[in-house]
Amino acid sequence: MHENIVVFMMGAGTFFILVAAIGVVRMPDIYMRLSAASKASTLGASFILAAVALFFDSTPVSGKVIAIISFTLLTAPIAAHMLGRAAYLSGTPLWEKSVCDELGAAGEWDKRVKEGCSASGDKHD
Repeated sequence: MHENIVVFMMGAGTFFILVAAIGVVRMPDIYMRLSAASKASTLGASFILAAVALFFDSTPVSGKVIAIISFTLLTAPIAAHMLGRAAYLSGTPLWEKSVCDELGAAGEWDKRVKEGCSASGDKHD
């Protein structure tokens, strides 16, 4: 029974990582690719790491796996957000069928970039 759970978790992790890879290849713009890569790959890596902890059934291994999963869950969304923000501020276009551009509708970031200001509002040359 123990081995079956490990096999199921490894299979689920592999499936989610495959979905992430397909999403990166198939999605039309950088913003959707970031979403696919950050969410599905984080879930897939978490499943695989949990399977490793279950397989070895050791406290030191489980502790390290918990730390790695926690770090991944905390950093992957932040990294994807910052990459998406950098892409938007550098002028990377949205997919032509995108229906909402909340950041552009507000106009705040766009004005600062066009005026040559930093995010804090300071002018730079």
